[in-house]
Amino acid sequence: MMKQEHGITVAVYPGSFDPVTYGHLDIIHRAAKVFDKLIVAVLNNTSKNPLFTLEERMELIRTVTKDLPNVEVDGFRDLMVNYMKHRNVRLIVRGLRAVSDFEYELQMASTNHKLNSDVETFFMTSKPQYSYLSSSIVKEIARFHGPVVDLVPPEVEIALQNKFPKA
Repeated sequence: MMKQEHGITVAVYPGSFDPVTYGHLDIIHRAAKVFDKLIVAVLNNTSKNPLFTLEERMELIRTVTKDLPNVEVDGFRDLMVNYMKHRNVRLIVRGLRAVSDFEYELQMASTNHKLNSDVETFFMTSKPQYSYLSSSIVKEIARFHGPVVDLVPPEVEIALQNKFPKA
């Protein structure tokens, strides 16, 4: 394994996390066991119109990962490789839910490696019970006041209810 930051292995798990789901948390928990330090890097994607602000998403992730001392939450508004260089980290963790994710993720990993050949991407497959789960699906269910109790942590469920109050 590549050692960085004073001899420890550090990886970045980037994403928009709008909102963080149990699928994301599965990857976070598992990656936190593999790497000495995991930075959950919340992307402020200018091409998307997020439901939660960058600060809200970061706070929700901090809340639901407070039991993981080696997890840090950070935000970024730049190319992934620029963020990686700024943080002096070379390892990216990405979750794969289904075969359909692989083509896009392979393209992103190849692009990141082309832009910075020191950056490596590690793929983790999601547990089967999360293979269908996405933030988009969660927001759609919540928008129409459907149950999201099995999809997101209670803190996220409350935050969604606040975003979509019943009339």
